[in-house]
Amino acid sequence: QVQLVESGGGLVQAGDSLRLSCAASGRTFFGYAKGWFRQAPGKDREFVAAISWSGGSTVYADSVKGRFTISRENANNMLYLQMNSLKPEDTAVYYCAADRRIRTDDGMEYWGKGTLVTVSS
Repeated sequence: QVQLVESGGGLVQAGDSLRLSCAASGRTFFGYAKGWFRQAPGKDREFVAAISWSGGSTVYADSVKGRFTISRENANNMLYLQMNSLKPEDTAVYYCAADRRIRTDDGMEYWGKGTLVTVSS
């Protein structure tokens, strides 16, 4: 059974940092791109960041560019999202996802169940 399991969410204050992790199991995801998406209360799920299999290509949403960094460790099947200078508008459930190519739309092939990040002002 393929699983993507996010962790690292929590309650932080504006300006703080948080690091999300995503552990993959059930397959190697060899060659797969991975990404982070988020869904704020009452809003649609939106793209946050994506990274190619090699890590050589990354894409970020304008709203997080310069504050968030996506990275991966293929040997351990791990994906990370380092979030700095957090803002209350970053409050959302964060999902990791995997697909055969980098994509910024909602059609990723595999999804985790999400981890909640709450940023207080």
